[in-house]
Order: sequence, then C-alpha cells, then structure tokens
Amino acid sequence: MVDRGAGCLLGGALGDALGAPVQYLGWADIQREHGPEGVLGPPKPALFTDDTQLTLFTADGYLRAWVRGKRTGEWEPSEMVWHSYRRWLVTQQQPAPERGSVGLLADERLYESRSPGLTCLRALAAETPSTPENPHNESSGCNGVTRTAPAGFAPSAAIAYDLGCRFAALTHGGTGGWVSGGALALLVHLLAVKARPLREAIDQVIGRVLRDDTYTATVLTRAVVLADEHDGSSPVRVDRLGSGWTGPEALAIAVYTVLTHPKPSQFVDAMRAAANHSGGSDATAALTGNVLGALHGTDALPRDWLMGLEMVDVLDAMGRDLGMSAVNLDFNEDRYA
Repeated sequence: MVDRGAGCLLGGALGDALGAPVQYLGWADIQREHGPEGVLGPPKPALFTDDTQLTLFTADGYLRAWVRGKRTGEWEPSEMVWHSYRRWLVTQQQPAPERGSVGLLADERLYESRSPGLTCLRALAAETPSTPENPHNESSGCNGVTRTAPAGFAPSAAIAYDLGCRFAALTHGGTGGWVSGGALALLVHLLAVKARPLREAIDQVIGRVLRDDTYTATVLTRAVVLADEHDGSSPVRVDRLGSGWTGPEALAIAVYTVLTHPKPSQFVDAMRAAANHSGGSDATAALTGNVLGALHGTDALPRDWLMGLEMVDVLDAMGRDLGMSAVNLDFNEDRYA
C-alpha cells in the first residue's frame, strides 16, 4: 500500500506533465506538432501544472490533519486542506519563499505559476471556504477532481468519498465538480487501500455517486459500456466521452482509459490515449495516472519518464507517507506537525 501511495501521486504527475503541452490544442494541431500518433512522452524536464501542485498541497493538508488527529484527537481535514490551499496561493503571489518558511512553502520549486484556473484563484481568495452544502459558485470544472487523489488514503471508504467531495468543493461548487472529486478519492481507496479488483471498484463508485449526482453516474456508466464494447481492433477514442473540461467527463475518460489498458505493461499506452485528444489533456492523463498508480504501484511507471519529472523526490516521499498513514506505519510526522 505504501508503494501504491507513491505510485498514485507519481502517476498523476507523469500524466499531468505529458498532457500539459497539448492541453489547449485540438487533435489536428497535436498531430501537426508531435506527429501522427500525437504526443508520445513528457518533455524534458517534465513540468507539471497547477493540478499536481494542488495535489501536493492536498496531501500536505490531509497529513497535517492526520497527525493533528493522532496527537490531539482533533480531526478537521477539510479545514486543514483549506489552509493548505491558501498556502499554495502564496506560492502563486510571491516570487520565492519567505525566510523561515517550512514544509511545502519552503520549496522554491513550487513558486511557479502554471496557468492556474481563475475558479480556483477566486475561490481561495475568499474569506471563508466553500462546501457542498454552501457552495460559492456553480463550477463543475475539472480542476476540482484533479487534486483529490490523496483523500483516497483516508481510514475508510466512506470517509475517503466524503473528503474527496469536500476538498473539491472548496473551489468547485457545482455538483459534478465536487461529486467527481469524491468519486476519484473513493476509487483510489478501493484500489490502493482495499485492493479491490478494478471493475468491482468502479461499479462500487458508480453506485455511491448515483446517490448524489445522476449525471456523473451516467457518464461513468457510459465509460464502462464503451470499454466493454472495445475489442482492441481500433484505437481508443476518449473523445466519445467529451472533452474532459468538466470533472465528470475527465474522470469518465480516465475510467475508460484504465479499463481498456488495465495491465501494468500498458501504462504508457494508457497515458498516451488519455492525453491525445481535443480537450483537457493534462487533467485526463493525470487522473489516468492517479488510478493506474493506485492500482499497480511504482513498478508500472516508466523509469525514463520518472527521471525527467520535476519534484519527483517530494511526490514519492509524500505518496509513501500517505500509504503509511493508511496502515499506521511510522513516518516522519514532524514534517506535518
């Protein structure tokens, strides 16, 4: 499980870096710039977007809540993640860490603006956090779901889903925006923590999502149907599920891609399929990487891609801390105190 924690964060970052250069290009433009098969690997260095930056701050906030809960009995992960996102906002407003900064705020590599979405920036500039019960906007954009994978390492499936919803709702108040966040967290939990078979886990996610949002459940169901119909004789067409600009569509594309490329040896092909389309390529490939990493661990990740990935040390360490927290193994809790 510890290794799957690292695989989840590293896989997501690899997908993010792969899709980032083509996220605003149509398929014809991608082919024109990268060849008939599209983008085949992340650039060197492999730079990720705000999606992975915020995933790190999600993990940091969750682990701070976990350590605080263990030591004091106070358990407020949504509040802690809200404050963590506000710390990320500092990295987008200042050129470098201030003297005395600690944790992620001390890492100068995060003081890079990677075209963050206005929805996130505006929501995090507010005085109070948004919740599913009291949303501040109606956005269902994909930037909510792309950062909730760390919630999958919560103590139970029910808590993972609830936290995923609440973490996404901090910036995206549309039902699809936060339900998709809960769906990803639940899927990661079932795969990485419970070791459920892939198809069984996806079916369980759809059943849970159906109670909150029929649209998200319907899009995910369509992804399963399309995967069942795919016989391998033709290329995977993720655009049949939409562009991936919304949370439900982005997650559905990831589910479809993983179901058609379920083996560890198919990781690279899955990432390419998830990134090469006219739409939110970074989001769809990042989610695909999160899920495959949670399913298979780090052995499935291509070493040549990892060698060029920025902040690979932090992603690996924080992913392993998430895994260790889930099984109550000792790790350096002082990093999150």
